Amino acid sequence: MSKKYIDKAAASNIFQHAIEGHEQVFESFFLAKLLGLSFDYGDDDALTISFDVNEMFTNPQGTFHGGMIATVLDISMGHLLNKAIGPGSTIEMKIQYLRPVVDGQVICKSRFIKKGRSINFLESHLYNAEDKLCAHATATWKLISS
Repeated sequence: MSKKYIDKAAASNIFQHAIEGHEQVFESFFLAKLLGLSFDYGDDDALTISFDVNEMFTNPQGTFHGGMIATVLDISMGHLLNKAIGPGSTIEMKIQYLRPVVDGQVICKSRFIKKGRSINFLESHLYNAEDKLCAHATATWKLISS
């Protein structure tokens, strides 16, 4: 496998765009901007996030880094919880990585497993450009009291 080098100018532009365009609100916070996430709320009980894999977030094997996959899965569930019920915090998350993500557009779909008054259970599926399931996460969320 040949070594890939990150385009420093492109990486700098992406980082600068994220810094300048972010707000500490859902959908516009720094990580969402940095990853280029697009949010589509089908209804109160589902969310689809789409984005293109950037080589800046790949590991030495050339695949999208597992920690970045975990981040996107977590963001998808947190945004859905916030939209449907209110803000919460992840108290437990389990991820199953099923196949590597190399490039192209990625789709992440989240939904509720069970809604509760203070504890909620959600899941999220991450698909590659060929619509193959690449990762699955389940998480327990605690609502943040106002």
